[in-house]
Amino acid sequence: MKAMILAAGRGERMRPLTDHTPKPLLNAGGKPLIVWHLERLAAAGFVDVVINYAHLGEQVEAVLGNGSKWGLSIWYSPEKVALETAGGIANALPLLGDAPFLVVNGDVFTDVDFGALKLVSPNLAHLVMVDNPPQHAAGDFALINGKLSAEGALKLTFSGVGIYHPSLFTDVVRGEAAKLAPLLKAAMTRGLVSGYHHQGQWHDIGTPERLQALDSQLTSS
Repeated sequence: MKAMILAAGRGERMRPLTDHTPKPLLNAGGKPLIVWHLERLAAAGFVDVVINYAHLGEQVEAVLGNGSKWGLSIWYSPEKVALETAGGIANALPLLGDAPFLVVNGDVFTDVDFGALKLVSPNLAHLVMVDNPPQHAAGDFALINGKLSAEGALKLTFSGVGIYHPSLFTDVVRGEAAKLAPLLKAAMTRGLVSGYHHQGQWHDIGTPERLQALDSQLTSS
């Protein structure tokens, strides 16, 4: 199974840190956020990793190279303008192939078991859900008997980690911006999106304060 790390976001809420550094290259615990993902992907047995980028993307290539440092083969999917999540994934499909693949947001920190996800064979998508953080108290989707629904009283938050079948993106025009949520919600109405509740470590690194908190946690542990 191939993996993709989403790294094309501008990181507006992280400014001024992201004025000169792409968000996935910001440091926490002595290494860039994206490197934590690469290390865990390699440890889980992944080999081929696709990374999309837009803002300051040349820095991402310069720092990560071809991935050999981690025993990986990294392929890049540059975007002139960030294409949103679904648009970025659709644009990278030629690199991802015809089989289901793992996607990880580049601006989260988590101990999700990537190795276990390799064993998942989704209908159209399989999402890792987490407890709702304070900044997203309403959650995203309800998890009911292993299936996800856009409707439900008790919603969890989508972690930004999921397994997708390429056919989920059939109607997305390559090179055009497209959001992921509408595709997922449409698939949910057909019962084609599964998921599970991850109760381990997960942080959405969306502000300088959250980055600093994670850095303090990692350096003191």
